This record gives sequence, structure tokens and C-alpha cells, in this order.
Amino acid sequence: MWVTSMPQVWDEEGVAKGSVVTPAPATALLGSLAGWMSRAVEPPAPRPCGTEGGPPVTATRLRLRDGRHLAYCESGVPKEEARFKVVFSHGFTGSREDSVRASQCDFQEVAEELGVYMVGFDRAGYGESDPNPNRSVKSAALDVEELADALGLGPKFYVIGISLGCHAVWGALKYIPERIAGAAMMAPVVNYWWPGFPTDLAAEVYNKQEVGDQWALRVSHHAPSILHWWMEQSWLPTSTVVAGTTPLPNKRDAEIRKNMKADGSFQKKMDLATQQGIHESYYRDMMVMFGKWEFDPMSLPKPPCPVHIWQGDEDGLVPVVLQRYLVSRLSWANYHELPGTGHFLSAVPGLGDTVLRTIFG
Repeated sequence: MWVTSMPQVWDEEGVAKGSVVTPAPATALLGSLAGWMSRAVEPPAPRPCGTEGGPPVTATRLRLRDGRHLAYCESGVPKEEARFKVVFSHGFTGSREDSVRASQCDFQEVAEELGVYMVGFDRAGYGESDPNPNRSVKSAALDVEELADALGLGPKFYVIGISLGCHAVWGALKYIPERIAGAAMMAPVVNYWWPGFPTDLAAEVYNKQEVGDQWALRVSHHAPSILHWWMEQSWLPTSTVVAGTTPLPNKRDAEIRKNMKADGSFQKKMDLATQQGIHESYYRDMMVMFGKWEFDPMSLPKPPCPVHIWQGDEDGLVPVVLQRYLVSRLSWANYHELPGTGHFLSAVPGLGDTVLRTIFG
């Protein structure tokens, strides 16, 4: 799924070399076409919650220093009584109500046993958190830190991420490592342009992906300014992940998605996640995750806390071969590979408990 072409498709400069004399009428025509294209690829304005024409505010929210609102959901034991305080970063299509287990109700029992307080939040542009037009890996990490400080989680706290939401965890390990008591990533999505990946290995994995995903991520990386336009064209190859049609080799994953589509929960999750605009949620996620990072996770120094990574060997969305390579470069990462397991790790019976007991045990 999350793969891109290694070769550059567009000229970086966007122009041909050499001088060309263009007749005046052609120049005017090109100018008009350029203006039309600029307007055509411009994504629609977001619809922030609580504004005219936007969805209503129903969640608990806090105001960040830059004026944006962040919606969040607390679970587990009261933070005043907690032994461990966790910030949870949801994945692609997710929300503040997601957890390491299939539901917050399931999470509650083990949380009370271990003394865990967890706060999930709608990442910027998702659900009821205001969009951030400058969203990046760094801003995701700083949102985590500001949320923790606003809620009084103390000088150190834990971070858990799932799937694409793990970019916030990598960001935390890079930008605020002194604040992190421990980190866990469940099926973390990888960026195929991280310099640490051998080009031939990344290209080999790329060639196995659906054509639509190749193009969606190629555009996300090389031409993010036209991503919204590209994704909205029915005649162009686009993401099978957004459409929910990616081939899933793991039987549990395939069954879960089939049931979610049948009972309407797949569409319900999408509607909730994208209610302020699909560009501000899904598409900006793609641009951040698969864009040009300021750092390569494989070059991070050993952090001052334990880090755990869980990965299924039948994951149809995050290739296990790249995850194996990544952790081979990080001697300090505790890697847990799960045989016969796919991508939807929160639904794997007992795994959520194992994750929590591993981190806090």
C-alpha cells in the first residue's frame, strides 16, 4: 500500500533546459492555462468545527498556543491516580477514541489493573481538531507535548502510536526525547524515501504494490501541491487504501474490513475523520508521512527510554521486509514480529494487553 516509485517522475525544476522563443499568443495561452491549473488544483477551504458551515463541536477540546483546538478523549484510571500516563496517536482514518485494543471498554480493565491513564487525540485536521496547514512530523510531536503539558501529565510521559500515526512517535523521539518515558509503535508505516533504506530493496517492494498506490504516494512525495486534485480524479490511478480495496493477505484483516464495509462502520469512520475536509485529514497525512522528512529514523541516536515495535509478518499495508531492515539499523529498538498476523493489531486478541504489560511490566 504505502509505497512509492523510486525514480523521479517530474523534473525538479519543472522546466526544460535551453531557451525557447514563444510567440506572444502562445505565451498568453500558456499564462491562461497556468492560471486555470493553479485554481484547479487548489484544495477546497477546510470547514473547522464550530465555524459557520462547519461541523458542531461535541468533543472535549483544548486551545493550543497557536490558536488551534485539539480534541481529546481520556480513558483508563484518573490521571491523578495513574502510575503510567500515555498519549496515544491514532492511525490513518482513526480518531481520538482509538486505543491499543479494539475498544476503550476493552482497554479499561487492563488499564485499571496496571494503573494506566491514556489520552487519545484527533490529530490535526481529523475529527474535531482544527486543521494545521503547516502540519509536519515535528508539529505532530509538538502537539503531543503540548497536549501532555495542558493536561498536567508531568515531566515525562509515554507515547504509543499505531500505523501511520507512528510518525508522531518518531517525531517525539527526535524532537522531545527528554520528555518520553517510553515509546511503542504498532505496525508503524514506513517512508520509502528514508535514506537508510537501500534503493534496490525499496524499489523491489514498490514494484509489488497496486498501481494506484504507487501513484498516490509518488504524487504525495514529488508533487504534494496537486495531491488533492489527483486524488479526486476518477480517471487517474489513486489510493486503494482510501477506497478500502487494497488486497489484504491476512485473513483476519480481510474479514475485519469486509465486516466494517458491510455494517457501515468503514464509511462512518471515514465521515468522522474527514468531516472538516478530506484534504486536511487523509491527504495531509499522506503528504506528511511520505513527504521529505527532516531526519531519517534509522539515523536517530539511542533515546533515553525503551522503544518497542510490533509488526505482523502478513501485513498487507506495511511490508515486513522493510520493517525488519529498519530495526536491524536500530540496535536499541525492541522488535516484536508476530507470525500469521496482519496490520490491524488492535483487533488481535490479547495483543493490546501484551503491549501494555511489555511497556509497563
